[in-house]
Amino acid sequence: MVAEMTKSDFLTEARARGFVFQCTDEEALDGAFLAGRVSGYTGFDLTADCLHVGSMVQIMLLRLMQKHGHRPVLLLGGGTTKIGDPSGKEEARQMLTPERIAENGRGILGVLQRFVRLGEGETDALIVDNAEWLDRLGYIELLRDVGPHVSLSRMLSFDSVKLRLEREQGLSFLEFNYSILQSYDFRELNRRHGIVLQMGGSDQWGNIVSGVELARRTDRTQLFGLTTPLIATASGAKMGKSASGAIWLSADRVSPFDYWQFWRNTEDADVGRFLKLFTDLPVAECDRLGALQGAEINEAKKVLATEATALCHGRDVAEQVAETARQQFEGGGAAAGALPVHLVSAEALLEGIPLVRLMAEAGLVASNGEARRLIRGGGARVNDVVVADEARVVTASELAEGGVKLSAGRKQHVVVRTD
Repeated sequence: MVAEMTKSDFLTEARARGFVFQCTDEEALDGAFLAGRVSGYTGFDLTADCLHVGSMVQIMLLRLMQKHGHRPVLLLGGGTTKIGDPSGKEEARQMLTPERIAENGRGILGVLQRFVRLGEGETDALIVDNAEWLDRLGYIELLRDVGPHVSLSRMLSFDSVKLRLEREQGLSFLEFNYSILQSYDFRELNRRHGIVLQMGGSDQWGNIVSGVELARRTDRTQLFGLTTPLIATASGAKMGKSASGAIWLSADRVSPFDYWQFWRNTEDADVGRFLKLFTDLPVAECDRLGALQGAEINEAKKVLATEATALCHGRDVAEQVAETARQQFEGGGAAAGALPVHLVSAEALLEGIPLVRLMAEAGLVASNGEARRLIRGGGARVNDVVVADEARVVTASELAEGGVKLSAGRKQHVVVRTD
């Protein structure tokens, strides 16, 4: 059920920023936010020791809850990670040892605490690990308690299950239990900590609704589910990935400079949307920046890059890498002064120049064929981002401080400028 017009500050801003995709009963949830402090959680399975940009929508939604005086809850999946969530996966996850799961939990918590405030206050984030109850749960106890309230036909209708079955990739009985445990988590969090809201990506809708239904049937309690849209770029690419791999939220995995460049290379059509999702800037300012046209949109991209990097790595680091990028592409900068310059016509760059041809003309490679081999080998970069597509075209929208940086390997660089 969707409210015609939300009244609570949290849901109003969440909708304005593009966070809301589905909600089990938005009118009632809006009333709960108006009535007092709400505790809402998102679960993070511990399959790696870090999170990447693909998790940022959920992180920013938790951050928004805290901004409006509510309590974000970080559920670490120490128990469910031992099974693995089949949602969006084409095959079963690798089984991890308890020691590795614990190590991953420490790494993920280190990332999360940069975005949400921890502590003992009423709006400080609460950290919970579902291993606390799942590791002690008896199988017969679970069957008798939860089994009568779970519809097998409904579970088979979940997209995460249907996808695997339709592709004849199989779904183990182990993975099939994941939805039941996620439902159990929601009810247990409500019983232990008064948590009434679960948030997740749209692929989690079925699992979330199952938890809402379980609490209604067994405890006669109204819980709520809210999902966010799965984010893709304007060209259809999956958010959080680049040609060189995942964009991790750790300086040990992806340098702050490369992180800044990832956001700087956002497609023109995505700038306003990403500013609203991935920065704390006011919605009106995001709309203003996103509406800029031509060369001015590049200024908005730099704002996006700096604000997003400040959240992840700190304001000082963000401003330092922004200045480094500026120096690399400015004619008078020390960094740019060490790089050769290749001039092209403004008209040609506006239309777009094939990268293989541009690299050859700029002297980075001896021929178009060598450029293609370099791209296939992962050695070609545009503005420090690895290129995987041999048909890649360089356009004026990629001008950063008046130039586009091309790289062949780690040591050969050229700045392309218009004459």
